[in-house]
Amino acid sequence: MSRPAAGAAGPVLAGVDVLAVGDLVRAVAATVVRPRFRDLHATDVSEKSPGDLVTVVDLEAEAALTVGLQALTPDVPVVGEEAVAADPALVDVVASAERAWVVDPIDGTQAFVDGSPDYAIMVGLVERGEAVGCWICLPELDRLYVAVRGGGAWLDGVPLTRPEADLAALRGGAATRFLPREEAEVPGDVLGRVEAGVASLGAGMATSDRLWSGATYARIASGESDVAFYWRTHPWDHLPGAVLLRELGGVSIRPDGSDYRADDGALGLVAASSPEVARVVLEALRPLG
Repeated sequence: MSRPAAGAAGPVLAGVDVLAVGDLVRAVAATVVRPRFRDLHATDVSEKSPGDLVTVVDLEAEAALTVGLQALTPDVPVVGEEAVAADPALVDVVASAERAWVVDPIDGTQAFVDGSPDYAIMVGLVERGEAVGCWICLPELDRLYVAVRGGGAWLDGVPLTRPEADLAALRGGAATRFLPREEAEVPGDVLGRVEAGVASLGAGMATSDRLWSGATYARIASGESDVAFYWRTHPWDHLPGAVLLRELGGVSIRPDGSDYRADDGALGLVAASSPEVARVVLEALRPLG
């Protein structure tokens, strides 16, 4: 995973050494995460809640990323997924701080435990609720995606361009794991409506309970996929990807069409390679709006 070539312009974000953050993510991937891939013991894995895994590697990686980010930006708080699991009140920092880091030390912990390469390390920067910085590392693919607000998106130091999508043959899917079957505030069978809406979009679309967000955003950015729908939208899962897609002409929007914000606490998210793709998917899922 390389830096931009000597003398080449790279992404710029005021007050942040963008390349140094990328180096930190790479280093944690190389020294903390990858050495334990497919080398976990039973005692290394536990549940934060039923079906929601955490490993000792998640904890060690988050600690290393937190220390590194604090060294780079001492005045910016760091909100890690595992820290929030231990103290849920910490998530309020994302909404209240002028700037805050969000960290997902291993996105797709189940994939990591299963020995699947479809996991990621993600770091995002939020400014007054708006996603402004993205670092998504796919360690087993040796890829690092970087994006900054107004500064473009990069893969391993090479600028990315907007991917094209065929609206008549969309590729992607919907994550079903956290979809409610029926809730008072969302009447009816939400899972059934999402499954029906996705099926109406054609053979290139599918539902899955294992649609890991880091790998999915990377695929959309690289043109390998067009769209994804999620119900639960924690900032560490979706803030980095929101920056990445936006800088490539894509969108991250709610079922009612409003833009995703890290501080809105809403449910439901369509992440798409373009506004046109999002409109097609939202129309198929319109009962959720």
